[in-house]
Parts: sequence; C-alpha cells; structure tokens
Amino acid sequence: MTEMVYGTVSVRDSEPVLPKWWRTVDKWSLSCILMLFGIGILLGLAASPPLAERNNLQPFHYVQRQAFFGGLALTAMFLTSLLSPVLVRRLAVIGFLGAFVALALLPFFGTDFGKGAMRWYSLGFASVQPSEFLKPGFVVVAAWMMAANQEVNGPPGTLWSFALAVAIVLMLALQPDFGQACLVLFGWGVMYFVAGAPMVLLVGMAGLVVFAGTIAYENSEHFARRIDGFLNPEVDPNTQMGYATNAIQEGGFFGVGVGEGQVKWSLPDAHTDFIIAVAAEEYGLVLVLCILAIYAAIVVRSLIRLMRERDPFIRLAGTGLACMFGVQAMINMGVAVRLLPAKGMTLPFVSYGGSSLIAGGIAVGMLLAFTRARPQGEIGDILRGRGR
Repeated sequence: MTEMVYGTVSVRDSEPVLPKWWRTVDKWSLSCILMLFGIGILLGLAASPPLAERNNLQPFHYVQRQAFFGGLALTAMFLTSLLSPVLVRRLAVIGFLGAFVALALLPFFGTDFGKGAMRWYSLGFASVQPSEFLKPGFVVVAAWMMAANQEVNGPPGTLWSFALAVAIVLMLALQPDFGQACLVLFGWGVMYFVAGAPMVLLVGMAGLVVFAGTIAYENSEHFARRIDGFLNPEVDPNTQMGYATNAIQEGGFFGVGVGEGQVKWSLPDAHTDFIIAVAAEEYGLVLVLCILAIYAAIVVRSLIRLMRERDPFIRLAGTGLACMFGVQAMINMGVAVRLLPAKGMTLPFVSYGGSSLIAGGIAVGMLLAFTRARPQGEIGDILRGRGR
C-alpha cells in the first residue's frame, strides 16, 4: 500500500553498515558535537586544576575523568546513531522505565552531596543522576504516544504523555530540581505544539506553569532563595553569580589570556554549571559566540532535516530532542549572564559530569539516528505529488 501511495524508492540492501551510516548521517551536526567535546576538554584544562588542588588530587584529575566519560559518551552516541528509529524507540522505552524507577527511589537511596537537592546515587567511585538519563527516554516515549494518538482509532496518547510528564515534573520538583522539571515540561510542550496543539490550550498551560511557580515560591525555601537572588538588582560579589558576572566583564572581547583567569579559583562550580564564565574570562566574547553558533547549528540543522521527514514519530521525537538540547545550553549560559535564575544545569558536552556527558551522548545519538537520510521520499515530494 505504501508503494502505491508514495511510489518506490531504491534501497541498497547489501550496503555495509558503516558506509551506509557515513552516507546518511548529518556530518555537520556530528562535526559540531565533536567540536563541543574538544572545547569542553580545553576549558576543563583551565577550570578543573583549582578544584583538584582543593581536594588534594592530581592537577588534571578531573580533566582525565572528563576525557574518560567523554569517550564513553561519544561511543554511546556513535552506537545509538547506527540504530534504526524502531530500535531507538525500543531501547528508549527500556531506558526510560529504568530511569523512572531510579528517579522514584531517589528519596530513599539518593544523596545530595551537601547541595540541598536529592538528585544523585553515590556509587563510591562515581555518581549517577537519573534525571539526565530520563530526559531522552521520556522524549521518545512521549513522541511515540503522540504519534499513536494521530492514528485512526488510536489510543489517547497525548493525554497519557501529559500525565507522564506531570508525574516526572512532580518527582523532580520534590528533589528539588526545578530546572530539569521545566526542561521536561518544555520538551513535552514543543512536541505537543508540533503535533498540532491548539494555541488556546498552550496559553492555558503557560498560565498553569506560572501558577505552579507561585506555589513553589511560597512553599519552597530553595526555590524562593534563587528567585529572590535573581530579582535583586544588587549582585553580591561573594556569590557564584557575582564571581561569574565579574569574570565575564573582565574577559571583554578577547579575554585575559589562557590560564590567566581568576574566577576558577573562587567558583566551586567553575568546571560544571559556570564553565561559560571561565570561557568568557580567559578567551573572551569570541569563544562564547563560537560556542553559541555551534549549539545553534546543531539545533537548526536537525530541525531542517526533520522538516523533510514524513514519519510523525520521528518528527516529534527528533524535534523534542533537538529543542531540549538547545534550551538546556541556553539556560546554562543564561544563568551565567544573569538572564535567568540559577538552575544547576550543565552545558551539554562542555561541562564536567559523567551522567550529563553520557546521557547527552545517548540523546544526541538518538537525534543523529532520527535525522539520518532515508530512502523513503520526503514530505515535500509527497505534497507536490498530491498537488499535480
């Protein structure tokens, strides 16, 4: 039936896996991801030695760990990008279920490492943050449900995915981790918009988010403290935000020079949440703009390729992954320049962190798998054919 409607397309059945992958993968996005990893190692060389010294470790201890976890992340990205969309969906469902259970058990077996938020499992030699692995799995599962909702006599997948999103947001808010909660809700909203959600409903949901934020402000000291600090016109120079703001101002256009920055000696999270402040101080606005351009290129390239895709599941899942990837980067950099309240969110592929690196590799691998060229005809060809 598909051939009768869309016509046949020749397929190279005997083509080996790796040459086929190289021919169909988005090489521009792949190159940008590798550049981000390289920039992360470069900034890690600058930002992590002070932390290693404070912890009585070798100067490049954290750089070596970042390279190790980054290697695992790139391997996960490559292996995931080799898979077909069906296999990606199956593995995402399994991974999502495991991460969902792990997130639910955090209040009983998790730790906060003295940061006031129960987000991690301590393994002794490393820590795991379930929410990082939950995000890509949730996007794929929610996209599958929404795509099923569009089928004739299909299940109420959109409603199911919304209920799932609400459950995840509530668990994240209880940690508390409002940044990841907002990111999950944003990813679901973007997919729902692409699936054809009415604007009135989206506006109503935005109102509910504002209402929920008000309730959280009134009942969560952690949330209120961060909002008050953001709204305060005076920045305390002895806070992380104050150090980051000063570092960005000192960096100027070309930076103070490699290794000459001072913020890394004051910021406890210089190698993670505020890595962009280190980049701005030592390398200046030039490197920051390059990093912005790389993230924008990945997102725009992915969305352009997804616009040509006729499978609704692939379109929705790919759009959710691409937008969530870009917004996480935007939130991290927005916090550093005080455009957003502090969120405790890493910069994808640049910040130090085993969970964020490996989960980011899996998410980007899924995105590369969904944006690979396929011998199926493009949606534009179908619309032009119907218009004849």
